[in-house]
Amino acid sequence: MLVILAGLPGSGKSTLARALAGRIGGAVLDKDVIRRALFADYDIEYSAEQDDFVMDVMLQTARYLIAKNPVRVVFLDGRTFSQDYQRRRAIHFAVELGTGWKLIECVCSDISARARLLEDARTGTHPAGNRTWDLYERVRTSFEAIREPKIVIDTDQPLEDGINAALKFISA
Repeated sequence: MLVILAGLPGSGKSTLARALAGRIGGAVLDKDVIRRALFADYDIEYSAEQDDFVMDVMLQTARYLIAKNPVRVVFLDGRTFSQDYQRRRAIHFAVELGTGWKLIECVCSDISARARLLEDARTGTHPAGNRTWDLYERVRTSFEAIREPKIVIDTDQPLEDGINAALKFISA
């Protein structure tokens, strides 16, 4: 199964993806980690073109992992999936692959997102160098409504609550 994690920067997608994968032995494919592995610092653009290229690599990796173990759950992380075409692309890929898909939207308060973004910038712990409040606001204003079936996880709530709700949704 392919699990698509959508949400604004700092909304908790990566935290939830890693926790879920750890619980069920899934694989997390993180766009920002993969971008850093593919490109030298001076080649990183954070452009839509580069994001789409990295997504191609993620999807081909998902194909490989699911072919090796058809019951494996692969989490697509690191992309906001804020645009309809981004979600449709991942869903179409899952359908072509003959595997199921689920969509999880992570949300949180602006206060939480800002604090998370500032903490990541302060510590340098996040692999994406463009995660700023300005990016958050740009993505928020251009976020296209998610029409596909989904679950919304409020990451301001305890992580364990989000994990339990997401696991129930994934297994349904």
